[in-house]
Amino acid sequence: MTTRAFRNLEVHPDDPVEHWGVEGILAAIDRGGMHLWRRIADAVAADPQGEVAADLEQALTGAESRSSAAVLRLVLDAARETSEQRVARRVREAVGSTTLSQAEFAGRLGTSASRLSTYATGRVVPSAVMLDRIERLAQDLAND
Repeated sequence: MTTRAFRNLEVHPDDPVEHWGVEGILAAIDRGGMHLWRRIADAVAADPQGEVAADLEQALTGAESRSSAAVLRLVLDAARETSEQRVARRVREAVGSTTLSQAEFAGRLGTSASRLSTYATGRVVPSAVMLDRIERLAQDLAND
């Protein structure tokens, strides 16, 4: 399958993403497809603070395709997420996957609502055992 050249740009979609610059990434967001977005995502995953990530962040502000930009924003944010943020997100997702309030979930877990809140906000990182208990409780509640 041949890839159309980016209009009015010196770079071609077959060039390394690192050569596209902001305008090439913007063209890929607005007029490209999954194959180009995947290449951007792979480059960002390889170096979340690198040049492609910075170019993507800038391109996202000018993108016309809001849905494509939203997906690539999620890719960028996920790549830049710290371990602590990832754990906090997992706690929030576990609690949110149930019909219980955070206080009710904490009670079933055997901890206080304020302690669970510190896990969900990332102020405190739960132990691996506690994270496992949180996720298992959410799974058990989903299976009931």
